[in-house]
Amino acid sequence: MREIHLQQTAPGEIEARSMAIIEQEMGPHRFTEEQLPIVKRCVHTSADFDYVQNLFFTPDAVTAGLAAIRGGCTIVTDTEMARSGVNKRVLGAFGGSAVCFIGEPEVAQEAKERGVTRALVSMERAAKLSGPVVLAIGNAPTALVRACELMESGSFAPALVIGVPVGFVNVVESKELLRTMRCPHIAAMGRKGGSNVAAAICNALLYMAERS
Repeated sequence: MREIHLQQTAPGEIEARSMAIIEQEMGPHRFTEEQLPIVKRCVHTSADFDYVQNLFFTPDAVTAGLAAIRGGCTIVTDTEMARSGVNKRVLGAFGGSAVCFIGEPEVAQEAKERGVTRALVSMERAAKLSGPVVLAIGNAPTALVRACELMESGSFAPALVIGVPVGFVNVVESKELLRTMRCPHIAAMGRKGGSNVAAAICNALLYMAERS
């Protein structure tokens, strides 16, 4: 058997070591000091350095996200996977919560009756919430498109939109639509993204809020 030389790293040091490797391999970049932790966590989650190129931030995105968290926001995800990945301990310490409407029977029934996706109906539910709302969309472009439509009509004003749906059908287009919105947002342009990336961005913001 060929000898493999493994790095001896204490369990508590693995993440810090990983982040150091990521920053070293990133090289020169265009991100601000407050954006960089989010980019690094996306790369850490996916082991994909393409996020160094495809992540887009509006200038107010991080500030708006941190303010929403400190204000006890509701993070609305488009999948249970993303919701489960959000650090509820930190979010709860600020009085916030993470919800996903996708699995609710009423949402499924309404979507069936209207001939639309559950993700679309979920965004309409999100628009009715009180208090600051952060949208974390990692799977369904229909959710992102509907959120943009609601924002355009003036019936929804999320504090931050994290638009990172993954896939091939209407994914690129939904993110380009988000780019036309005036709301604070973070987007992974192109086809890449996913529920894990949506949760990673939420957690990066949560850890920044916790440390500050």
